[in-house]
Amino acid sequence: MKKFRFSLDTVLDYRQQVQDSLQVELSAITAEVHRQEGAVNTAQQRFMEINQEYREKKAAGLRIADIRGYETALEVQTAVIARELLQLQKLQKQMESKRQELVSAKQDASSVEKLREKKLRAYRKDLEKSEEQFIDDLVGARSANAQGASL
Repeated sequence: MKKFRFSLDTVLDYRQQVQDSLQVELSAITAEVHRQEGAVNTAQQRFMEINQEYREKKAAGLRIADIRGYETALEVQTAVIARELLQLQKLQKQMESKRQELVSAKQDASSVEKLREKKLRAYRKDLEKSEEQFIDDLVGARSANAQGASL
């Protein structure tokens, strides 16, 4: 019997390549999300530092111009935090979208892989049957030869 060949091997290879590509893209987006989370944390930390410094100096006594400067710095830092959080949300949405694409690609590849396994089992079963038939034919031929020789 000839060697097993799955007719959808090229489709399976393609789907696995798509899956691998999506995995790489997801990894890149995940790294970007982590970087952006760091940027948000840094901006929040900077806000707390400015606010702490402002409160300490305010308690010691500040001029109105200095108070305005700190309030402006805090407003700017609040805007930076908002911008960084918005960017983080966009990246998280991209990451979730890419994750869904990857799940879909895995399901596609899995369905073709299961079909391949089913075809391989059927091939092996047919191979086993043909081997059994060959053995039965061989045993039958030998016993026929033995009976013919004994007559």
